Amino acid sequence: MSVERTIMSECIKDLPLSERPYERCERLGPEALTDAELLAVILRTGCVGYNSLQLAHQVLKKDELHPNLLGLCYLSREQLMEIAGVGRVKAVQLQAIAELAKRIARCVPEEQMILGTPESIARYFTEELRFATQECVYVVYLDQKCQLLKHRLLTKGTVNASLVSPRELYLEALKCNAVHLVLIHNHPSGNPQPSPEDIRLTNQVKEAGTLLQIPLLDHIIIGGRSYYSFAKHRLL
Repeated sequence: MSVERTIMSECIKDLPLSERPYERCERLGPEALTDAELLAVILRTGCVGYNSLQLAHQVLKKDELHPNLLGLCYLSREQLMEIAGVGRVKAVQLQAIAELAKRIARCVPEEQMILGTPESIARYFTEELRFATQECVYVVYLDQKCQLLKHRLLTKGTVNASLVSPRELYLEALKCNAVHLVLIHNHPSGNPQPSPEDIRLTNQVKEAGTLLQIPLLDHIIIGGRSYYSFAKHRLL
């Protein structure tokens, strides 16, 4: 009988040691566990009527479009707390897991990170931005060899040229001795094609960079797993 079938009528403590998620993880390693079992190890406890493994299955099914681990990246804290047995603490833990997964996916030592092509820049930010439900604008500061110096979030919620201050943007560039800049933001709709506001923002930053001799190297828009590069389309 599978673990999934067995748990429907038993508490975790009533399961044989060989079928308890924590003990299985300890004995066999995390790679031997199902997605639900891994979540159960993190959740640790269930609630009235549900053990931790049953609760993990409920979490995995919560997002109808992504009834698997990917759903954790799309669910808000409020949506997670709609699940019986998931309170504020468990919701925060689950969101932390999703964030760790995104960071691990793009985890390369920044001092070794070369972002010299639209593909490399898009790849670095895709895991961060493809799950975002709001538009987020980042600026990326690069040195002469297009090595990453730092990046920072400029705005969140809307892409509007009036909300992005070229003065603030380039003051930071001077502080970190940046030679190039890249703008990058996401379209939650999944369509990376630029809007008129995206084009206005690009032109505004480009003009400021020309004057200060710290050119805007590219503006990349992430839409799902695809992207649009202003440089590749010869708009810079």
